[in-house]
Amino acid sequence: MPSQDAPAEVLLKEYFGFDAFRPGQSEIVQAVAAGQNTLAIMPTGGGKSLCFQLPALMRAGLTVVISPLIALMRDQVRGLREAGVAAGALTSGNTQEETDDVWDMLQNGALKMLYLAPERLASSATQRMLDQAGVSLIAVDEAHCVSQWGHDFRPDYLRIGELRRTLDCPLAAFTATADQETREEMVARLFDGHPPQTFLHGFDRPNIHLAFKPKDGPRQQILKYALERKGRSGIVYCGTRAKTEGIAKALRDEGHAACHYHGGMDAQDRRHVEERFATEDGLIVVATVAFGMGVDKPDIRWVAHADLPKSIEAYYQEIGRAGRDGAPAEAMTLFGPEDIRLRRAQIDEGLAPADRRAADHGRLNALLGLAEAQVCRRETLLAYFGDSPARCGNCDLCETPPELFDGTEAVRMALSAALRTEESFGAGHLIDILLGKATDKVLGRGHDQLPTFGVGKAYQRNQWQAIFRQMMGFDLIRPDSERQGALVMTDQALPILRGEESVQLRKDTLTRETTRRLAVKALVSEEDAPMLSALKAKRRALAEAARAPAYVIFPDKTLIEMVERRPSNLDEMASVPGVGAKKLERYGAAFLEILSGESATLHPARRKVAVQGRGDLYDALLQEQARLLRGEFGTDKPLSCSAAQLARIVDRKPRSIEDITRLLDEKRSERFGSAFLEILHAED
Repeated sequence: MPSQDAPAEVLLKEYFGFDAFRPGQSEIVQAVAAGQNTLAIMPTGGGKSLCFQLPALMRAGLTVVISPLIALMRDQVRGLREAGVAAGALTSGNTQEETDDVWDMLQNGALKMLYLAPERLASSATQRMLDQAGVSLIAVDEAHCVSQWGHDFRPDYLRIGELRRTLDCPLAAFTATADQETREEMVARLFDGHPPQTFLHGFDRPNIHLAFKPKDGPRQQILKYALERKGRSGIVYCGTRAKTEGIAKALRDEGHAACHYHGGMDAQDRRHVEERFATEDGLIVVATVAFGMGVDKPDIRWVAHADLPKSIEAYYQEIGRAGRDGAPAEAMTLFGPEDIRLRRAQIDEGLAPADRRAADHGRLNALLGLAEAQVCRRETLLAYFGDSPARCGNCDLCETPPELFDGTEAVRMALSAALRTEESFGAGHLIDILLGKATDKVLGRGHDQLPTFGVGKAYQRNQWQAIFRQMMGFDLIRPDSERQGALVMTDQALPILRGEESVQLRKDTLTRETTRRLAVKALVSEEDAPMLSALKAKRRALAEAARAPAYVIFPDKTLIEMVERRPSNLDEMASVPGVGAKKLERYGAAFLEILSGESATLHPARRKVAVQGRGDLYDALLQEQARLLRGEFGTDKPLSCSAAQLARIVDRKPRSIEDITRLLDEKRSERFGSAFLEILHAED
């Protein structure tokens, strides 16, 4: 059981294996631990869960965590138990044994963290249980689910505010996806409109490489992308259920471990996919957006979109499932005119009021602007969320700056063709007019007599397709769902049509994309790759024996740190980020044997001070004790301190003989006290 008096940094190292907080974590942890109502908006993979897990160890009583998905809860409970924390979940996926275990810990007061789905809050039995359980903190994960206009809205999240009032305890809410409107809803529904202590941290995920590509045989593009990353866990998002099944089969036919996931599947089949993804290294899940919210797998190395997401918020959340461990990860999105037509139609044909549809068009515009960006993608993405970073150097446009040209004349030709045909046709017919193609449709409507007929012969058909796609991306024209997708001009296009403004277009996207290849991001250097593979093999064997996900043993990031640091003993292993006291005890020797080819043992008390970074001090005391084993002159009766006594001296650093006597006894203090004090003073 953790000590509530222990400093946050000590618990951070002992239970989670980290020497320091990530940027922004420390102040959130302190606010939550102090019992302040808190709202924290942090980037996906920025360490949100630690910001309520660590305060739970610092506070007396039980912390209740409201979380949206069973898979997420089970993953976090497994990870906490591996770290030595008494955690449990009450879910419909529990076995009777698991449920009984949670109730036993609740009744004897041993449970520190209880995970619940929001749907359980509707049960009066749950309310009675929480009333009697000594709840001292409520933590809400994925708190944006409280927003009734959000794409992840969960009605039962609306019960959380009432739970906070009933239990009369502080509440800490966390999310990565919240614009200003959603933040206001969270404050109103979770905190009764009383502003909590709010932390808004940057949205940047600098370890994720960002890239977009125009569609050009999208299935083959996905297959090629996956082949270059074979053996690495990934997600492919698709716009339709049928496409998930088709691409998953194509990947399996190419030799990949791949499966599909969508909302039309049987619940048991979906759970099987979730379990496989959590436990198998290198599995690819091809899914609709039904898969992913709450995915806590830290070593997803890539996310690909076979179709354009529906908004910039959805894009940000979906790519954020990659690289949660901080190691290099990649996101690649395919897009084309049909995606834009589909997304516009979904907004226009929805049941939302006019102001909401306008806002949704704005969000889609932001995503299209990112897709057709001409400078650093990360700059463009983060500017939408109010951040202003420097150019990142970790996106396709930073690596290969696009070639631009003045596209004003081409855009005016296209706009003129649309207007002269009364904005009643799609891009295909307009391109026929611009190229001077006398098709039956063109001739039948007399469009061969228009001034714009044949004025665009300087460009080929595929180049005009790219121009129209960029125009849709810049929201100069929109497909009109009431006219079967006919392209209509927006107000933004008027200054260009009048000659008052110019427009730059990307020249590189007018050619086929096959010449542009995205480099695969390496996790370690080529010479270190065999060692990383060996560590992963050991991790996989341990995970299979424990019937747990591999990342619960150690995430990729920790294995990478082991490879780069090459610890030669357990003291050095204890300093590797992600190696806490429990994991050092369980797995340290096994991984050290791979790294050094030697076995290693360490007394538990010595292991604990190693985790705290004080192993050298312990060893110095141990060496001095060996010198004085038979007294100063080697003639006395042998006398020594226990490992636990030495560890207490290291931990408390006594300043006087009296202090040492209280930790040992008079006899040991008389023999070792002065010598130990000299060593302790020398450490200052």
